[in-house]
Amino acid sequence: MTHILDNPIYNALKTGNKKLAIGEGQTSIFRRDVAPFAGMKNNNEEDFKAITALGAHINPVVIFTPVKLSIPTNWEVARAFDMLQMVYEGPVPVNSTSQQITDLDDSHIPQMLELTQLTKPGPFLQRTIEFGNYTGIFEDGKLVSMLGQRMQPSPYIEISAVCTHPGHLGKGYAGILLNEQIKRVIKANGIPFLHVLADNHQAIRVYERVGFKTRKPIFGYVCNSIKDA
Repeated sequence: MTHILDNPIYNALKTGNKKLAIGEGQTSIFRRDVAPFAGMKNNNEEDFKAITALGAHINPVVIFTPVKLSIPTNWEVARAFDMLQMVYEGPVPVNSTSQQITDLDDSHIPQMLELTQLTKPGPFLQRTIEFGNYTGIFEDGKLVSMLGQRMQPSPYIEISAVCTHPGHLGKGYAGILLNEQIKRVIKANGIPFLHVLADNHQAIRVYERVGFKTRKPIFGYVCNSIKDA
């Protein structure tokens, strides 16, 4: 049987993130102000046609797949990238820091957008916060490190938007926030997982250090529809 994480976007849209989905059947996308991800059951030409039928404002769409895709000719690939999909296999983290962690809400969105635009951890839009459970660390009233939860292909919950301001690297903030999120996911009876660019060796070392193990390589595509299917 195909593992649920082999098609994380599609399965998230059908399970844990269903309330954020547009479209039914074999193809769905996230609300455009939340995330640009598209989930396709079979990742074939018919599924690409179904995405196009969802509306005029779908571009761009981001697709994750465990195998390289043959993209239809009426679509263009703006970017293709290699990732690792990692799953947490460690114990429940224990509290080992006095660092204050802040739950982020709508009032923090401007600073969240500023930080993600600077560090570019992946797509982060005006309402990405609706995925929920974003936490951060502040210094002198400034958000300097954050992360949160994103796709939820039940029972798995993805940790995402892991970023720290370049001026505050080396302070262990990412590890502190990762451990907090891992605890929250496990408390919710979920299994933490994440995606990381395959060439981001520094981040991979951080994730391995806290207990994540590579499950498999994953391919990513950023695509635009260039004419009607």
